[in-house]
Amino acid sequence: MSTMSISSDEVNFLVYRYLQESGFQHSAYTFGIESHIAQSNINGGIVPPAALLAIVQKGVKYTEAEIMLGEDGVDQRMMESLSLIDAVMPDIVTTRQQALQQQTQQSGTVSKGSSGLIKQEQEANGEENSTTAGSTVTSGINYSSNLTSGTTTEPMDVDSSIEIPANKATVLRGHESEVFICAWNPTQDLLASGSGDSTARIWDMNDNSTTQLPNQLVLRHCIQKGGTEVPSNKDVTSLDWNCDGKFLATGSYDGYARIWTTEGRLASTLGQHKGPIFALKWNKEGNYILSAGVDKTTIIWDAKTGQCTQQFSFHLAPALDVDWQSNNSFASCSTDQCIHVCKLHVDKPIKSFQGHTNEVNAIKWDPTGTLLASCSDDMTLKIWSMKQDNCVHDLQAHSKEIYTIKWSPTGKGTANPNMNSILASASFDSTVRLWDVDRGACIHTLTKHTEPVYSVAFSPDGKFLASGSFDKCVHIWSTQNGQLVHSYKGTGGIFEVCWNSRGDKVGASASDGSVFVLDLRKL
Repeated sequence: MSTMSISSDEVNFLVYRYLQESGFQHSAYTFGIESHIAQSNINGGIVPPAALLAIVQKGVKYTEAEIMLGEDGVDQRMMESLSLIDAVMPDIVTTRQQALQQQTQQSGTVSKGSSGLIKQEQEANGEENSTTAGSTVTSGINYSSNLTSGTTTEPMDVDSSIEIPANKATVLRGHESEVFICAWNPTQDLLASGSGDSTARIWDMNDNSTTQLPNQLVLRHCIQKGGTEVPSNKDVTSLDWNCDGKFLATGSYDGYARIWTTEGRLASTLGQHKGPIFALKWNKEGNYILSAGVDKTTIIWDAKTGQCTQQFSFHLAPALDVDWQSNNSFASCSTDQCIHVCKLHVDKPIKSFQGHTNEVNAIKWDPTGTLLASCSDDMTLKIWSMKQDNCVHDLQAHSKEIYTIKWSPTGKGTANPNMNSILASASFDSTVRLWDVDRGACIHTLTKHTEPVYSVAFSPDGKFLASGSFDKCVHIWSTQNGQLVHSYKGTGGIFEVCWNSRGDKVGASASDGSVFVLDLRKL
């Protein structure tokens, strides 16, 4: 039997993946750069979720088996499970071996046969169930909770009357790794998804689809190597449809942005960033694409020609998010804790906001482009106005990092001018909060999730909010009273939730490679 070996590149890749799956996105990006993940030849598409934890778990199991196997090769009595820390401490292992031997001698019985050991080896080899990343370690050491069955789900802690049964959801299988993002086409029911398997996919969820399972188009992200086209083996990190739904833009860890047609044809490759792209957005008119990357820059691209129109280099660290204010002005945020507002053909930022004390994870303009909301690892939300330097509101209520934010599509300056502006925030403290921005007050705290919340999305009419968490649940809430309306539990941690343009379908993407659609008309 050949000896198993593992290279430092492979260890680095598994650590990088673990950081991603656990929600430490920025740490993962930094670690990936410092350990030169992009230069390794590892195909991320074939690495299963929770691979590092599975290997660690196997190591602990084999250490337990080693302890229980006496010098005569006979399985000793069962012992309590080792923790990971125990397993790497020789003194602990020796002490337990001696204790087991003493127990065996005192009882005078030895278990003949090896069924217990075989079962342990089966568990260690993952033969009982496939494993997927099911939760995030937020504090302390809790390894076993990250390995949960990918084929069964535990009952939810919600009223059964609001729980959506499995047969009411359409589960879309095809991705071979985590699915980080998903987005509906604005004009028809095409759901796009982007994954760590270096593909994006377009799923046809239109009602007139003739096949039982929805058709999927696979958009393979390839790079030129030695004169031939090969898979990039890098994560698809972001995607966005243009205003009329004719084109899909994707951003990748390979440093390229790409434009695709709804038929899955590659229309343009945008290559100017020197490193991974973290965020990417079309402007409303659809003539420009905006991207942000680890190279500390943001770029405005001409969507027709695929050429870089202007590159902005004002951040001192990786740019994490961007959002258009108008068709030619935008805001960007960074791990440097700064926010810059820039304008096409203007050489310097037209406004800069400082006030956060940690990485700024996401920024969003309100529907009118008047107020800018930002959220940070410093656990605060801040509201900014172009009319002043200091923030309008400093909203402090979350007890952990705030991962993302979304404005309600209704509010001042929209079709409902009498309604106050509402903002939703998703945090690693497992809660979602709804804020009345005009008053600077939290109006609802949504507390049914039990793990970090990665995504929130308002329905088009603003009456409902969907949230997705690493507890595998998608919850749908009433924004008027904060009550839970529907819940669905999938098979992996939820990275993204999104509504279709009519507001009757919710899409979600998960850490186990699944994408699913909840058709609210069937409920």
